[in-house]
Amino acid sequence: MFVPGDSEKMLGKAPALDADAVIFDLEDAVNEPRKALAREMVRAHLSDAPRGRGGSWVRINALETPHALADLDAVLPGQPDGIVLPKAEHARHADRIAAELLRLEAEHGLVHGATKLALVAFESPLAILNLASYQQLDPRVCALSWGAEDMAAGIGAADSRGADGAYRLPFLHTRTACLMAAGASGVQAVETAFTNFRDEAGLRRACLEARQDGFTGMLAIHPSQLPVINDSFTPGAEELAEARAIIQAFEARPEAGSVALDGRMLDRPHWLRAQRVLALARERS
Repeated sequence: MFVPGDSEKMLGKAPALDADAVIFDLEDAVNEPRKALAREMVRAHLSDAPRGRGGSWVRINALETPHALADLDAVLPGQPDGIVLPKAEHARHADRIAAELLRLEAEHGLVHGATKLALVAFESPLAILNLASYQQLDPRVCALSWGAEDMAAGIGAADSRGADGAYRLPFLHTRTACLMAAGASGVQAVETAFTNFRDEAGLRRACLEARQDGFTGMLAIHPSQLPVINDSFTPGAEELAEARAIIQAFEARPEAGSVALDGRMLDRPHWLRAQRVLALARERS
C-alpha cells in the first residue's frame, strides 16, 4: 500500500496497516515543493518507527527527474526493505538503481544485496517497445507492476476503462506485457491499483481476475482496500487441498510425466501451478 511520504498522520498509521509491503511514496503523492521535506520525513520514520508485518519500502522519483538519486541518498541510511522505481522504461534503469544501492549499502555498512527492488515498469509507450529487455533483470528485482493512469497520459487516452468498467485494448496489452515480462524474468507480477476505493465489488472483481491471470498481488491506495485484496490473493482451504493432492499424486509416481487424479489427467504445468499456490499461501501466512 502507498503512503504519502509527507503525511505525518499517514506515516504514523503505517505500522498498523495489514499490507504485505507499506510503500512510502516520494513520487506522485508528493507535490514538487515538498519533495525534499518528504524524503527527510521518510528517512526519520524508517530510522525510528516500528515496522509492519510486510516491511517498509520507498517509491523514489523516476530516474529522469533530479530527485531519484537524492531520494536514495536520503532513505538508504534508514534501511528500507526495498525500493520501488517508477517509470522504469528499460531494464537498464533497474541496473542503474541497483548500482546505486550497492554503493550506498557499502557506504552505510549494510548487507550487500539486502535492499530489494520492484519496478513499476509499464507506464509509458517506450516501456512497451523495450519489453524484451525485462527478461534479464538485476537479481535485486523481485516484482514488476504497471500503471494505467500514466500510460493513458502517454498515449493520449481519455480513460483506461470502457463504460463497462473493463480495460480498453491498449491497457489490456500493457497489463499483458507486465505479466509476460514477470513470467520471463521469474519475478512476481503485481496488478496496478484500483483507483475507485469506494467500489468494493469492483475491487474484488478486479482482484479475482488478476489472480486468475497470474498476478500475485495488487497495489493499494487506501486502507479500506486491504481486506479485499488480502482475501482475494490468499488461497482458500479447497484450493490448498487440491494443490496438496496434486503434488502428492506426482510424488507417488515420480517416474511419471502425467498422473490421474479425480478423473483428470495432470501433467507438469498442473504440478507447477500447485507449487505456486502453496508458495503463495506460505508468503501470505
